Amino acid sequence: MGKKTLVLGASPNPHRYSFAAVERLVKAGHETIAVGLRKGNINGTSIQTGTPPLENIDTLTLYVGAENQSPLYSYILSLSPKRIIFNPGTENAELARKAKEHGIETVYACTLVMLSLDMY
Repeated sequence: MGKKTLVLGASPNPHRYSFAAVERLVKAGHETIAVGLRKGNINGTSIQTGTPPLENIDTLTLYVGAENQSPLYSYILSLSPKRIIFNPGTENAELARKAKEHGIETVYACTLVMLSLDMY
């Protein structure tokens, strides 16, 4: 069964890792929601902007650099995902601490590698 996943920091640029993550998550059968700075489309998955209200998020996979995350803390925590994946370049001890305080599992890993190793 797929895990409802939010890709935060999704980009319509096919050269970005977040683009590949959306593609591979969908291909692997996970309900995938993309949120980024600009509206766009990733092979049929619309990219939403802002902080859309979402429910029942299993996994939030992060593609926003640590220096740009603090305005998103409240939003991320309000979604109450079961886990947050900090992809390379998004590592943030402060957000990880806050997430753990809210009972959210944190993982420092690469979503693309996790998918390719069937460890998602």
